[in-house]
Amino acid sequence: MRFQLALLFISLTKSCWCAPRQTCYPGDEALGKCSNSVVEEKPTCTELNLGYCNDMEYSRTMFPNILGHRNRMEAESGAEYLLLSVIHGLLNGECSPDIRLMGCSVLASPCQNDKMIKPCRGACEALRKNCAHAFESIEMAWPYFLDCDRFFASEQEGCFDPLVGLRAIEELSSISPEEPSTIIQFTYTSNSQMYNILKRTAAKCSHISHVYSIGRSVEGKDLLVIEFSNNPGQHELLEPEIKLVGNMHGNEVLGRQLLIYMAQYLCSEYILGNHRIQTLINTTRIHILASMNPDGYELAASEVEDSYDPELSDQEGHLLNGWTNGRTNAQNIDLNRNFPDLTSIFYRNRRSRHYRIDHIPIPDAYWFGKVAPETYAVMKWIRSLPFVQSASLHGGELVISYPFDFSRDLHEEKMFSPTPDEQAFKQLARTYADAHATMSNNDTDRCGASFYRTGGIINGALWYSFPGGMSDFNYLHTNCLEITVELGCDKFPAEVELYTEWKRNKEALLSFMESVHRGIKGVVKDINGNSIKGATISVRGIRKDVTTAEDGDYWRLLNPGTHILTATAKGYSRVSKRVYLPHTMNRAGRVDFVLEKVPLEPDFDDHLFPTVDTWDRFDPYNQFERYTEPDIGEGGIERHEKPWWWNYFSQSGITPPQWLLRNI
Repeated sequence: MRFQLALLFISLTKSCWCAPRQTCYPGDEALGKCSNSVVEEKPTCTELNLGYCNDMEYSRTMFPNILGHRNRMEAESGAEYLLLSVIHGLLNGECSPDIRLMGCSVLASPCQNDKMIKPCRGACEALRKNCAHAFESIEMAWPYFLDCDRFFASEQEGCFDPLVGLRAIEELSSISPEEPSTIIQFTYTSNSQMYNILKRTAAKCSHISHVYSIGRSVEGKDLLVIEFSNNPGQHELLEPEIKLVGNMHGNEVLGRQLLIYMAQYLCSEYILGNHRIQTLINTTRIHILASMNPDGYELAASEVEDSYDPELSDQEGHLLNGWTNGRTNAQNIDLNRNFPDLTSIFYRNRRSRHYRIDHIPIPDAYWFGKVAPETYAVMKWIRSLPFVQSASLHGGELVISYPFDFSRDLHEEKMFSPTPDEQAFKQLARTYADAHATMSNNDTDRCGASFYRTGGIINGALWYSFPGGMSDFNYLHTNCLEITVELGCDKFPAEVELYTEWKRNKEALLSFMESVHRGIKGVVKDINGNSIKGATISVRGIRKDVTTAEDGDYWRLLNPGTHILTATAKGYSRVSKRVYLPHTMNRAGRVDFVLEKVPLEPDFDDHLFPTVDTWDRFDPYNQFERYTEPDIGEGGIERHEKPWWWNYFSQSGITPPQWLLRNI
């Protein structure tokens, strides 16, 4: 598409705006063929003869036009007309031909009785409301000549609607007995296409979504997250936060595509009034990182061949060249072995009654090793938000695994190694596996393994043991419970399989997100009503506490039954409560605590265990902070990279349209 746009620009450049202004020689001027004098032209009606505007519903226009172009040649030589000629390609057909028709109504407004008729302001405002997100998705500013207040008129002043004919055609074509539905294109997406889709989706649903970057890959690609919430960008009291992570291994691509589809689905279905989706988004804050390893994906995609069509050998398709190409990042680091090994620390200290196994700090020694920028970014992300549960999507098997992933015996590669939250993890795994179309079936092909005997779930270390995994880190360093979802035997399935895989996994993904609303939640305050950050909530019989967030709220995933909860904080009293969660309960129970201040006594744990490695100690020597530093140019000004479409304008021979850059 971009190559075709470039060719179009070159051809247009040769035909018009690169041509120098012709000199009028005295003989020609005497004959009246031309003139060198500058004379203010009287506006007159003339035939509409602008190639990209010739399908307007009128045939006569006026020059000078609203923008000051004195004649057709000046209009055709401007950046405004150039933009209209390629806007369909730039926006991938979205808001087309609406933007072009509205732009043409400004460049070549209709003329009647030597009087110009301006386009209607109301039509412009409606178009901007519906299409601003399309420009935002490609980081392009709304065109200045579509300023509804500046170049448009009200109905009282007399105006015309350039889109009235188009709407009439659309209304006729939209008459159908079928209900509106979400439309998703089930194809593979390059990194740039992925960014475009996520930004476009967030802009389309800006009232419930936005995108943000948590960092960059080795090769400088954004680790882009799209968030869904009824209050995007804000943590709301007692609203649980959940994350979905895909493409940690670059060659395991199905999860990446499913999460891109899920983002589009959530946005579209919310707008269409799907009650289930609206309830989910209105009560949950969802974060989706579709690709944690975009560098690895590019390598995997470039080396994939389609077995059904040899002519497509350089395109993304079915993986024929093994399971390792693109698995690691650009530094050849396996990201799922690159997190701090807190599991070994847990095993060494688990027999000590006073050792806390939650929020285990990162040892300083970790920072002297090789930490990938992707790992660094995800760790900062995990620490910055109060995530309750998470799923990391992988490929190569059809099973759900859950922590611990590292065996409690160094000499045993396959050994059942449960966490204190074994039952909660099993319930999380069961939620996804049972909702999946085939994962828990007895007759499912399991890539040579036998997970059907356990219903499609397994303890990670019992499957195979490895240290430095992301799921173990989530559990031991934060409140978050994360499972690993192995989506199927084929890590890079054929494109024709994507829709089938979406149908198999859609319900499982939705059910998993909804399952965060179980167990208990509440707020911890002092007797004056002030929230207490960092208070601990413990459950008798489960040696893993959770801590309260910034506003004093907490979430604790628990299975049905009777539980004894205790809340405490440094300098405050301990309060215990007995809670019964019935099996029929389909939402989290509310359990609040009020703590009284008490004299602060020395903590036995502070004397027994070193206090140098505290939880807040992250990258203590600032070795990796450069991963998040902005690119600073001369004069200390942050350097902003021009968007991908900028070269088309800058190389066209016209003055580059600075007004299309959003940061100007």
